[in-house]
Amino acid sequence: MRGARILVVDDDAAIRTVVGEALRREGYNVQAVGSLAAQAAALEKFTPDLLITDVILPDGNGLDVVPDILAKHHELPVIVLSAQNTLSTAVRATEQGAFDYLPKPFDLDALTQAVRSGLARAGSGEGDLAESDAALPLIGRSPPMQDVYRMIARVVGNDLSVLVLGESGTGKELVARAIHDMGGRRKKPFVPVNMAAIPRELIEAELFGHERGAFTGANARATGRFEEANGGTLFLDEIGDMPMEAQTRLLRVLQSNAFTTVGGRTVSVDVRIVAATHQNLPALIEAGQFREDLYYRLNVVPIPLPPLRERGDDILLLANSFLERAAADGLPRRRLSGDAEGRLRAHGWPGNVRELDNLMRRLAAISRDPVVPAALIDAQLGSAVPERALVAETLSDALDLHLARYFVGFGDALPPPGLYDRVLADVERPLFRATLAAVKGNQLRAAELLGINRNTLRKRLTELGIEPGRRSRD
Repeated sequence: MRGARILVVDDDAAIRTVVGEALRREGYNVQAVGSLAAQAAALEKFTPDLLITDVILPDGNGLDVVPDILAKHHELPVIVLSAQNTLSTAVRATEQGAFDYLPKPFDLDALTQAVRSGLARAGSGEGDLAESDAALPLIGRSPPMQDVYRMIARVVGNDLSVLVLGESGTGKELVARAIHDMGGRRKKPFVPVNMAAIPRELIEAELFGHERGAFTGANARATGRFEEANGGTLFLDEIGDMPMEAQTRLLRVLQSNAFTTVGGRTVSVDVRIVAATHQNLPALIEAGQFREDLYYRLNVVPIPLPPLRERGDDILLLANSFLERAAADGLPRRRLSGDAEGRLRAHGWPGNVRELDNLMRRLAAISRDPVVPAALIDAQLGSAVPERALVAETLSDALDLHLARYFVGFGDALPPPGLYDRVLADVERPLFRATLAAVKGNQLRAAELLGINRNTLRKRLTELGIEPGRRSRD
């Protein structure tokens, strides 16, 4: 929209000059000022088609006046620029009514694209945000995390289904909690369910509940997770591990907002769904392991999470935050030496944020020095261990964490008998699914790759309830 009027508000004269010239080259009529007072004066004489504003200005906060401006200029798109590039800034900008948010330093091409989009359609938001950064679950200022913050900001004001994607340990549940805690359902329950941690035969009872006498051992009525989350958010973690029959029931619930408990009682619910997975769901669909229609129901808004190795200086931000939390939990207060920081930056972090958190707690506990030396980092990260051994160690660590869940909640008692078979099934199920996906459902090639007899593979697939899917023609 050439000729559109744009008002730029920033206390940095260099930014006003650079942004103004860039937008004038695009054919826009630009006026630039450096304070809230100058903005108010400009708005009396210059009715803009779009407003670009900084947050921290010499005479106040640019976000605070956005609602008053929008009350007078209802359809005015507002783009917020901020050096305070945190999740709270992104969400608050959206909830104050801003059309878009760009962290400083910003890319001029990204800004001009945001201007084009803003002029094409006005944005709006609702609600308020009273969170401090210290209370937020997500930490990071890197460009990849800014993209995550902007996506979260765009979904907190609605009930669209969200699918969080990323490697294990990247913080998918933290994203789900942020969406819940900053949205309109924050006063209602947030109920997380890990599909990979529930025995296959118990998943439907776990999700939908059961009536007394519905099956052997059902001595009392039990409320399912859907009913517990009524009015709030249900977080379905590791959705790729959900059996096909449970996927079918989940799809019906998403379509009708109602379900039948195991035993026959019909329940209506109002639940927002946030799902997450580290798996390649399109590949599982191709292999017949995941319903395509369910995938599209869940994947309304995808939020991909970057691995820690791609987050630059966030590694040190997170490390120092984890050391502070460890001290708050009673462990000795520690800080990192310069060389130790260098070691953390250079590490590949196959376990992502979870691995870093565990390492910082371990260092806080075992370091003899208040300043953690690089040598201790080297010893804990096993820098001299071959890469394959590090991968194996990481898998073992993951299994240790997973197996610990079997013993949670039983107090001095132990889990029910049959633990070996349940653990074996939990290990085999993702292995078989990944192998079948890699060979496009060809059982003969899958058996060869696994090094087992084809009949054995078929038998285990049946026992585990895995559908092999479409057979490859090659």
